[in-house]
Amino acid sequence: MILAADTQKYIIPVLIILVPIIIGLIAYYFSGKQVLLRQLSKFEFKSILQFRTNELTKITGKVLHVHEPFEVPFSKRKCVAYVIKIQQKVKTGKSSRWKTLVEKEDIQDFFIEDKGEVVMVKPTKSPRNFYSYLVEDKSISSGFLNDPTPEFEDVLNQYHIKSENFFGFNKTLRYSERILEVGETITAAGIAKWKSVQEPIEGYNYSKIAALESNETQKLIITDLPEARRANA
Repeated sequence: MILAADTQKYIIPVLIILVPIIIGLIAYYFSGKQVLLRQLSKFEFKSILQFRTNELTKITGKVLHVHEPFEVPFSKRKCVAYVIKIQQKVKTGKSSRWKTLVEKEDIQDFFIEDKGEVVMVKPTKSPRNFYSYLVEDKSISSGFLNDPTPEFEDVLNQYHIKSENFFGFNKTLRYSERILEVGETITAAGIAKWKSVQEPIEGYNYSKIAALESNETQKLIITDLPEARRANA
C-alpha cells in the first residue's frame, strides 16, 4: 500500500508535465501548416518541360499575374491571392479573446514562371479546389497608449470600424495580411496537364501550355512557405 501511495505521488506531477506537451505536439502535427507540408510530400518536383499528363507534380517558381492583380488595403502591394483579418480583443469576465471583425479572402488564376517557362494555376473558391497556407506578411495593432497609424486608421475606416470606444479610449485592435505577391517565389502542386492555348497569351508563343489542375479527389496545393520550396530555388 505504501508503494502504491508513493507511485501515485509521482504520477500526478508527471501527468501535469506530460499532458500539455502531448496536447502541444498533437496541435502542431494537425496544424494547417504541417498538414499541407505532409500533403506536398506526395508530389514530385518537376521542371515544366518534364511535366507528364496526369502525374502528381509540384513546382517552385515566381508568381506572374494573368488578370489585373489585387491590391491589399494596408501595404498596397499587388498580389494574386490574399487573406486579411481585423480582430478586436474583447473581455468576458476575467478572460479575454480575439473577436474577428473582418476576414476576407480572394484568389485568381495565375502563372508560375520557372527557368523561362510558365505553368498555369486556376484555383476556384466555389467549389473550393485548393488547399493553401500563406505566410503572414504584414501585421499592425493599436490599443492602450498605442494609437493606430494613419495607414491603419484608413483601413479601419474602409470597414467602418472605429478605433476608439465610447469613452474615447483606443480599442485593442490588430490587422494581418497574407498574400501571394506578384514576383514572389512560391510552391504549387496538382495534377500535371498540357492545355491547348485557345487565346493568345502575352509573351507566350507556344500552342500548348503546362497547367496544374485538381479533380474530385485531389485538390491544388498552394503555399509561400520557404520550407516547401525546391532546394536551390
